[in-house]
Amino acid sequence: MQTQASELSRNVIANIERVIVGKRDPIELALAAVFAEGHILMEDVPGVGKTMLCRALSRSFHCSFKRLQFTPDLLPTDITGLTVFNQKHQEFEFRPGPLFSQFLLADEINRATPKTQSALLESMGERQATIDGTTLPLPEPFVVMATQNPIEYEGTFPLPEAQVDRFLVRLKMGYPRPTEETEMLDRMRTTHPIHSLEPVSSQEDLKQVQSACKQIIGDRTVLAYIVELVSATRNHPDIYLGASPRGSLALLHMSQALAMINGRDFIVPDDVKRAAPPVLAHRLLLKTEARLRGEDGDSVVTSILKSVAVPLEIN
Repeated sequence: MQTQASELSRNVIANIERVIVGKRDPIELALAAVFAEGHILMEDVPGVGKTMLCRALSRSFHCSFKRLQFTPDLLPTDITGLTVFNQKHQEFEFRPGPLFSQFLLADEINRATPKTQSALLESMGERQATIDGTTLPLPEPFVVMATQNPIEYEGTFPLPEAQVDRFLVRLKMGYPRPTEETEMLDRMRTTHPIHSLEPVSSQEDLKQVQSACKQIIGDRTVLAYIVELVSATRNHPDIYLGASPRGSLALLHMSQALAMINGRDFIVPDDVKRAAPPVLAHRLLLKTEARLRGEDGDSVVTSILKSVAVPLEIN
């Protein structure tokens, strides 16, 4: 299964790179998050391809896709759907909202009020939604990819720690290099390639890979390494609040997915080291003095990776 998953990964990444040029690392990390059945927080400036990445992922697996623009006047029922009275049939019927799609893009999620943001909490954690007292399962696979602009904070509502912790990874796209941007302009002179993007895999293939990811072996020395990294966030002098046990699980699941993408049925320390910044950085609350020095979650996680000894032998 690992060989098949590795080949599937290469096909999906190549397909997405028809749309997004020169961003192999965030594409691979986003794919690993999908394999690990996690949700993705894209934090970057507008126009760098956050929306296109989500659309390309859903099309590559032939999954349903909905985009929801978060605004201050958005209501929870605009996400979940609502029950209305059908006068023709004289009965109440449920009209599902965008939440009932396999890939949901929550665009500029921090522009909605906390009440509306919280409508996603149950769905992201338990893959179900309770509406008017009735609990409904969400489609499988189910992935929330949320975006937010890290520059403009006026009129926004920062996500609470409980909701940020629901995202498996936080990713950044970054600006393309000049040669990559030139290639992008050449490809998109007349039409956007997203319109002609065809599936290269299926929903069933994706479900099989997600199930197989859970079988990837984590040696006890590697598990101890994960725990040591997470524990270091709880004792770091620059961190007010470190990662929770959910962070340890997230780091394990992301490492399993990266191992599978690389065609292995076991985790190596390099998988953990690669997964650590996108998995842990957004889960940390830094002290004020650290932020004033210009530190952020990524820089602190990088310093922790340098300070924690890497296991040299795996049994």
